[in-house]
Amino acid sequence: MKKLIKEMEEYAKYNDIPIMQLEGINFMCNFIKEHNIKSILEIGSAIGYSAIRMALLDKDIKIVTIERDDIRYQKAIENIHKAGLEKQITIYHDDALETIINGTFDMLFIDAAKAQYIKFFERYESNVKKNGFIITDNLKFHGFVEHKELVTSRNLRQLVTKIGKFVDYLKNREDYETKFLDYGDGIGISRKK
Repeated sequence: MKKLIKEMEEYAKYNDIPIMQLEGINFMCNFIKEHNIKSILEIGSAIGYSAIRMALLDKDIKIVTIERDDIRYQKAIENIHKAGLEKQITIYHDDALETIINGTFDMLFIDAAKAQYIKFFERYESNVKKNGFIITDNLKFHGFVEHKELVTSRNLRQLVTKIGKFVDYLKNREDYETKFLDYGDGIGISRKK
């Protein structure tokens, strides 16, 4: 399995596919173990890297993941098959802003289009159990969120502004208790009260 994980990391790097940084995914896997999380809804499968890493923690963990990009979806299917995790990981080829997922989960993991984080949060928060968690990645976005003055392009500035607005949104949601951590590219952990 280590070989497959390494292959995925190299494939993502070579093809410029954003997967979680090692420090971030390692932190999240430890968090899942510590909090005995068994059901996870993931927005943004990419090539299946984080879903596979999470599923490997415990054979009782079930993951539902959504990916809209055709090539990434196909690659995720291939990787899930290679890992033999079809019984634990269900992947949907769809737009997460349009698909409907039934059921409740211990954890929602948002790692898709950064500009849509508030929409993803609001669309799927009802799928999270009371005292469940919503984890969001890339809240620092390579340090640009804290240092907007370093941003030179207009598109990047708009994206960084939207991520900043999402961070403020989390701080203002009184029905959640949110912690911001520096692991990887910045992680938010919101516990549903």
